Amino acid sequence: MKEIDANREAWSALAEDHYHTFLRRFREGNYRLNAHIRRELPDLRGKRVLHLQCNTGADSICLARMGAKVTGVDFSPENIRFARKLAADVGEEIRFLESEVCALPAVHAEKYDAVFTSEGVLGWLPDLRSWAETVRFFLKEDGFLYLFDSHPFFLMMNGEKLGRGEFAVQYPYFSREPDADDVIGGYASAPKRGRVSYFWMHTFSELFNALAAAGLCVRRMSEFPENFYDSGGFQPAGDTGLFVSPCNGERFPVSYSLLAEVCRREGGF
Repeated sequence: MKEIDANREAWSALAEDHYHTFLRRFREGNYRLNAHIRRELPDLRGKRVLHLQCNTGADSICLARMGAKVTGVDFSPENIRFARKLAADVGEEIRFLESEVCALPAVHAEKYDAVFTSEGVLGWLPDLRSWAETVRFFLKEDGFLYLFDSHPFFLMMNGEKLGRGEFAVQYPYFSREPDADDVIGGYASAPKRGRVSYFWMHTFSELFNALAAAGLCVRRMSEFPENFYDSGGFQPAGDTGLFVSPCNGERFPVSYSLLAEVCRREGGF
């Protein structure tokens, strides 16, 4: 679809900048998964992990350094090219595959102990049902999914105003159409203009129903006041790899995580 093609081009334009940013941070010794992910992830030593929407592979490298055997997947050929280069440059052996998430079962059929995806992922996908079915396809019967992403409450808001403690809904929660933007990047590169990208809002009910329909049961969900990048007015929260708004405290959620397992029985969460 045209929106996916546009997103692929937009993310490909950021790939080299992301590579240089993450290579510098690895060499400086200050890049790792954020503190919530590190605390919540089960032991990955010896586990086969499928990292969906891996971008240029920085988090794939972190997973490998936790002892996992990692396969990273991204739909951008430039992301995959620079992910392979980044892994080689920091001395990690990781397999990277170029594919749209929901097209992957047509070209890859291995099973994994875990599927991992994090930090700005679901909104780039038009259909969570197909995504959840893909996750289930790749999981072993005792496997699990770990997801960390932006909270829908945060995604509805005008980010600049929210950073000042002002609540202004800018994006409809129940929208079925993607939001188009001609600026992309900013968290690991300078923002690039003139590259139109499309982002879909997904409700929590859509997410949970998609997982249930695919045979995945949510075992744990957490909500957090921190963000994983500075979206405007946010400040670093120590060395956690997270950012917090001085106006927030415990007022509103910004991100969330969930862990889901293959259901032992049909239906339910």
